[in-house]
Amino acid sequence: MGIDEPDIDPEAFLDDVEMRVGEIVAVEEFPEARKDVYKLDVDFGGERLQSAAGLTRYDREELLGRQVIAVVNLGTVSIAGYESQCLVTGVDAADGVVHLQPESEVENGTRVY
Repeated sequence: MGIDEPDIDPEAFLDDVEMRVGEIVAVEEFPEARKDVYKLDVDFGGERLQSAAGLTRYDREELLGRQVIAVVNLGTVSIAGYESQCLVTGVDAADGVVHLQPESEVENGTRVY
């Protein structure tokens, strides 16, 4: 019953895709990137990963301390020489990408199912 894509095996998805909650602890401009993105450092509770994320609808200060949901097992992707180590999730809106976050604060590193 996929909307646009065929159904997948739910167990395979949970086995293959690891999503975790993390807190944005640093935000930098990224003028070298072709797209409008920030460089983020995200704390997953004992491990920090960096991400190139298109969350520029937000001011940098507005993102600091926010929790996000990220895919942490995609491997590293090089973007304009920057090693993006996780994919911060978001949805497109008229004024830019809106990041996904837990409804209330949870421990950094909590797995998303």
